[in-house]
Parts: sequence; structure tokens; C-alpha cells
Amino acid sequence: VEGKQVEAASAAQAMAVTVVRDIEAGPEASTSGFAEEKPSWFTPKRLLVMFCIINMLNYVDRGVIASNGVNGSRGSCSGGTCSSGSGIQGDFNLSNFEDGVLSSAFMVGLLVASPIFASLAKIHNPFRLIGVGLLVWTIATAGCGCSFDFWSITICRMLVGVGEASFISLAAPFIDDNAPAAQKTAWLAMFYMCIPTGIALGYVYGGLVGGHLHWRAAFWGESILMLPFVILGFVIKPLELKGFTHNKKTKEYGPMLSPELQDETSNNGIKQGVPAIVEGLAEKLPEKSSLSSFGKKVMIEIHHFGKDMKELLQERVYVVNVAGYIFYNFVIGAYSYWGPKAGQDIYHMASADLMFGGITIVCGIFGTLAGGFILDKIDSTISNAFKLLSGATFLGAIFCFGAFCFKSLYGFIPFFSVGELLVFATQAPVNYICLHSVKPSLRPLSMAMSTVSIHILGDVPSSPIVGFIQDKIHNWRTTALLLTSILIGAFVCWFCGMFS
Repeated sequence: VEGKQVEAASAAQAMAVTVVRDIEAGPEASTSGFAEEKPSWFTPKRLLVMFCIINMLNYVDRGVIASNGVNGSRGSCSGGTCSSGSGIQGDFNLSNFEDGVLSSAFMVGLLVASPIFASLAKIHNPFRLIGVGLLVWTIATAGCGCSFDFWSITICRMLVGVGEASFISLAAPFIDDNAPAAQKTAWLAMFYMCIPTGIALGYVYGGLVGGHLHWRAAFWGESILMLPFVILGFVIKPLELKGFTHNKKTKEYGPMLSPELQDETSNNGIKQGVPAIVEGLAEKLPEKSSLSSFGKKVMIEIHHFGKDMKELLQERVYVVNVAGYIFYNFVIGAYSYWGPKAGQDIYHMASADLMFGGITIVCGIFGTLAGGFILDKIDSTISNAFKLLSGATFLGAIFCFGAFCFKSLYGFIPFFSVGELLVFATQAPVNYICLHSVKPSLRPLSMAMSTVSIHILGDVPSSPIVGFIQDKIHNWRTTALLLTSILIGAFVCWFCGMFS
């Protein structure tokens, strides 16, 4: 008798699964099972190439708004002669502080949206979320070109940050999942190599387009270049991320249909799971469109977010790593924005955009790739990553500090180049630690909160602070030396990381 009851229970459970499949898939779907899905168009290498180009375009935008051709200069008067301003700063008559605020405005959207996209990745396909973010980014950059005053372009810059948030939170985990086991750090290095390369290309692109056409045209060009990737994000079969599953069978009913479901048993050992499934199904269907159900889901997601955040902050290795990354990004963010202006003022460079762009692109490519390949060669472990981070940062700080001590441009260029080569070698190791110091399901959140932290405490305040200091002391050399000394904070944190 018990055997027949168990068989009946199994049959009823199968029937319940079939009913849910039919409800989710629609009336035209077959209830006998699903056909084999075609594999995604993306091979791992195609995915890497696509993500690298998107990442580069994101950072081209950072370089564009910092370039002298787009950012320009404020109008000035001396000796009874007045000169008109140029670029954004000239058209909107911005002070250095306001100009620094403009450079950091996109961070506001980035900081707010990053944890939201990381949380949404648990209930929506991360690949589609990237597509949504890129669409927002494309519209916002076009809006920057149409802005008419300081506040309009500031709002558009915030929306650029919202668009970028989905990509920076989710792209690195996708790459980590698809990279060959022995080349994970090297693949991450190729991805993060696009940061200095993009900024450098942005300097050059912004200088050329801003100088020959108009600063607005530079933003419109970015928007056009990103459009094909927006389309791909929506039309290509989405990929799954390790630690997450998003399929029709479990999308709405969650663990009720999960194969890991543990059925409750009665005192005589007969499974009672089927009635619970049928009853749960009856309860779920009427609530599907109700506001109370939506409110419950929001509260559940907030609870899960809080629980994940608590677990993340208990990872001491992760916290120490991000602390060092904050110091690092404070300096790099200000370098990337104020570098061309400081170089032009200190060394009277004829074309500071091209000079800084050239140094950054060469050192960024070789430094970032070298950091990734070296870590793979010496064995990709968290301990070795911290050793590489602390050593490269300490030496890089010495060379960059020494560079600004030279009065001659010919002394500055080689020292600053070596310094940037060493500093950029940290990109792959620091993100390797962010990904591998937490469990797989926390990786999107770890990348999102790392991004939030390094921006809200790093390059968001650094550009306005440096602009404020320069407005007070009017000496770019002293300002640059004070800024560079902050790299020692990154060295101390990452050195301590070896003992965490």
C-alpha cells in the first residue's frame, strides 16, 4: 500500500510540474518537455572581445570629458585684454571646483545603480541587464552633447553612470566563468587593460574632435559607437552566470520546483510534498498580479541584500583589498582628470592631451597585461596577488613622485612612464582578489560594492578636492606631489593583506 501511495505522489508531482511549465511557456508549448536549445553565439573569446570593446568605450568617455579639446578652459582677462573660453568649461563658465564636480557626476548614478543591478542579477538574467544598462548609457551620452547648462550636463553624466553600473558589476564574473583555468588572471588583465587604453584614446579622440568639430560631437560619436552592442545585448541568446539559474521552470515558483527540494515526510515515512506543491501553486497564481505580492518580493530582496552584505563585509581579505583599492583609485581618478592640465601648466606641453594619452595607453596596456600574466606564472593565489599589488604600488609611487620633482620634461617623461607601468600592473590582481575572496553567488555584489567603494571614497571626491586645492595654492607641481603621496596608503593596505 505504501508503495502505491509513493507512486501516486510521484505521478501527482510530475503533473504539477507539467502544469507550471504550461502556464509559464504559454498555450503553444508542448507539455512533454523542452526541445534542445541552440548554443549561444558567444564563444569565450568572442565574449572577451565584446566586453573589452564595451569597457574601452566606457573609459573613452572618461578621457573625453577630461581632454582639453572637450573640457576646454574658462575665459580670462589680463592687462585689459579678455580671451573667450573654450569647451565645456568655457561655454558654461565653470570654476575648477564645478569642473571637478562635473567629472564626478556620473559616479552618483554608478553608485546608486551598481548594488541594484547586482541584486537584480538573482531574479533576472545578468546578460539582459547588461543590455539594459548599455541602452541607458547610449541615450545619456547623446544627451551630454545636447546639454545647455551646467545642471543639464550634470544630470546626463549621472545617467551615464547608471548605464555603466550594470556592465561593471556583471562583466568580470562572466569573464571569470568563461576563461581557461590557467589564464583567468590574464583574461581579466586584457579586460582591465581597456581602462587606461580607453582613457588615453579618450584624451586623443576628445582633443581631435573637440578641436576640429565641436565638443558636443565627441559625445554623439560615443553614442553611435555603443549602439551595436546595445542591440547585441537584447537579440543574442543570453548566457548564464555561475551561481545563478534563470529558467522558465523556476522563475516564478522558485524552490518549489527545484530538484534540490526536500519533501517533508509523515510519521510513517510517506512523502507529503505533492499536496504542498499543488497548494503552493494555487496560492501563487492569484497573487501574481497583486501589489501586495510585489511588495513582499521587494521586502524579500531587501532582506536578501542585507544578508549578502553582512556576509560580504565579514570577508576580511575582501575588505582589506578594497581599502587599498580606494587609495589607489583616489590618485588614479585625479590623474586621469587633471593630468593633461597639470602637465600643460608645469611643463608647458604643446599638446598635453596627446602626450598624456600616449603615455597612458602604452603603459596601461603593457602594465595591466604584465600584472595579469605575472600572477598566472607565479600561481594565481590571493597571497601572491597581494605580494604583487604591494610591490608594484610601492615602486610605482616612488617613480611617479620623483617624476613631478623634475623641472625638465625630459626627466618627467621616463620616470612617470615607469611609474604608470608599475601602477597599472595592479588592475588584474586587485580584481582577481575581489572575485575569488567570496563565494560565486556573491561575485556580482562583490564587484558592485568594490566599484561603489572605490568611487564614493576614491575618484568621486578626488577630482573636486584636487581642484579645490589648486584653486587655493595655484601650484600644479605641489598639488601633484601631494596627490601622488596618497599611493602609500594603497601600499600599506595591500601589504597587510598578505597576512590576512
